[in-house]
Amino acid sequence: MESKTEGGAASLTSEELAAIDDEEVLNQMLDKATDFEERRLIRAALRDLLKKKRDKREQERGSRQQDLRQQGLSKGGAPGGAVSVGRASMNQQPTANKATGQPSPSASSPFSRTAGSKPSPAAAQQCPPAAAPNAKNVKQMLLDWCRAKTEPYEGVDIQNFSSSWKDGIAFCALVHRFFPDAFEYSILNPNEHKENFQLAFSTAERLAGCPALLDPEDLVRMKEPDWKCVYTYIQEFYRCLVEKGLVKTKKRP
Repeated sequence: MESKTEGGAASLTSEELAAIDDEEVLNQMLDKATDFEERRLIRAALRDLLKKKRDKREQERGSRQQDLRQQGLSKGGAPGGAVSVGRASMNQQPTANKATGQPSPSASSPFSRTAGSKPSPAAAQQCPPAAAPNAKNVKQMLLDWCRAKTEPYEGVDIQNFSSSWKDGIAFCALVHRFFPDAFEYSILNPNEHKENFQLAFSTAERLAGCPALLDPEDLVRMKEPDWKCVYTYIQEFYRCLVEKGLVKTKKRP
């Protein structure tokens, strides 16, 4: 297979692109690429890399669980308990308070939050009124921007500001595009909606300075997120990226 990109910085073949194991490098190449065939090859390389990382992580997880089982058997303990502890440690998920259903605050948890640090659910769901008539084009431009930035990510297909964001994966992909070292995207579970929302919002707040305008508890209770709420949050995230120089444009949605 000798397909080569045309007009790219290095005119790399698909095999040479597949040898690149750095997501950030491929993302930068995709941002700079203008040729359709070149962008297609880079997107394919990104998808393959994310899949390879996910498979590797699953294999490592299986090996660790097997080790824990063997350790439990050798010590005469219950292997099931050892495996459960291992899973909790590896997933690093917050424990839930049975009375409230809220994650228990923990210094080691990436989802922990201090009292008063985020808006209340009522405040979070007080979405702005419908956009002004001249905002229609701006809304579409922001949607196109989200789609372009998350294009290489598996499991993400942004078509709107509502149902496309309901499992939290799109939020994670958008945040991961700008902060690829913050978390491992390839191991995220699209069925864990609340954890995905928490991860995306806490990472965006910590690294981009974007306030958590949405509440995961409210989002998981909805069949689909309110588009005005998602649109407002993405606008704020975009502005924070511009302020940090991570989006090089003067046109803000």
